[in-house]
Amino acid sequence: MNSPVAVAGNCGPKVRSDCEMTLAIESDGGISITLSSKVESLYGSSIRQLASETLDFYGIKHASVSIIDSGALPFVISARLEAAVKKLTGDTRDYLPEFRNRDLPASKRERMRFSRLYLPGNTPSLMINAGLHSADGLILDLEDSVAPGKKDEARVLVRNALRQLDFYGAERMVRINQGETGIKDLEAVIPQNINLVVIPKCENAGQVLDVRSVISSVKKKSGIEGEVFLMPVIETAIGVENAFGISTSSQDVVAVAIGLEDYTADLGVQRTAEGLESFYARTRIINAARAAGIQPIDSVFSDIGDLDALKNNVKISKSLGFEGMGCIHPRQVEVIRQGFAPSADETEKAKKIILAFDEAVRCGSGVIAFGSKMIDAPVVARAHRTVSQAVSLGFLPVNWKEAEAGSL
Repeated sequence: MNSPVAVAGNCGPKVRSDCEMTLAIESDGGISITLSSKVESLYGSSIRQLASETLDFYGIKHASVSIIDSGALPFVISARLEAAVKKLTGDTRDYLPEFRNRDLPASKRERMRFSRLYLPGNTPSLMINAGLHSADGLILDLEDSVAPGKKDEARVLVRNALRQLDFYGAERMVRINQGETGIKDLEAVIPQNINLVVIPKCENAGQVLDVRSVISSVKKKSGIEGEVFLMPVIETAIGVENAFGISTSSQDVVAVAIGLEDYTADLGVQRTAEGLESFYARTRIINAARAAGIQPIDSVFSDIGDLDALKNNVKISKSLGFEGMGCIHPRQVEVIRQGFAPSADETEKAKKIILAFDEAVRCGSGVIAFGSKMIDAPVVARAHRTVSQAVSLGFLPVNWKEAEAGSL
């Protein structure tokens, strides 16, 4: 009688930084490990030792393991074997690698979110060096980019990646699934020092509050005190109509995004480069976000080969009032960041508004003018935001006011 077999991971000629793990739990015979790897002479003994330690953690004394290695790092190997074990046994314990990212600084509510790069949650090769692309946020995606039958093993992989990988200062984001699968996602990733949860296909405030409730419960259970921000993604017609309620549903919501692929499908229309079919939805979400005091974030641009079209799309997006956009390929990051960053003219104008405001306050004037126009508090606040972004990006020195005074 053959023993049940579980398979986790990926292999093939185009697979990199991953492995395929095939596990059969036996009734006797000890642990048998068959390894196929181009680096077996260098790392074969370490890979076998890690597999043995993982099985020992789960109390498995007799098993046949076949590993087809394509350059997987240790956290990937242990994640794949853990997923296979859980498929066969139903064991809920987690075999956790070293936590290298426990003491990272917290994110900020008002930080720049010009670019967020989506990384498929079951593809380790796209995660490992993603921080080098300088996106403002990295989204480890457990939803649409992961096949339904791979959700559980992707969750283990993402959990391990959060503990092991260097994000190089990018905001640490995870897009969860809906329903019970999403609850499992939150239970796995919230203890791993994430900054923000992306809520897909959000249609009402209740969905946001449900996610917030689970996060609060997991934080309490895990002894976590840091903030975990929320970014609902609106992808349906009813979600658009409920945009303000979603935006104001929780103080943890720092941004709201639109997903145009699903939204146009919900309308029954084709998404076009001109975007007339989504103009109402985009402007409604921008208005709702601004009214709520949070950031409006635009959808991804799906043509990764046309950077000129992307540049034009960013220009339109910024002119409408969006503050960022999703990326589905690293080559899009720089175009998007440059497009949403304050231009030299915008920065110079903002500096002059701030200086004019400071001078009016110093003189006790109740009237603040900039050229032939009167300026009010919202204009000044926007100028401060622009200058703050310019400073953060290195376009201006922190002490720019002193530098301006010295040039007079």
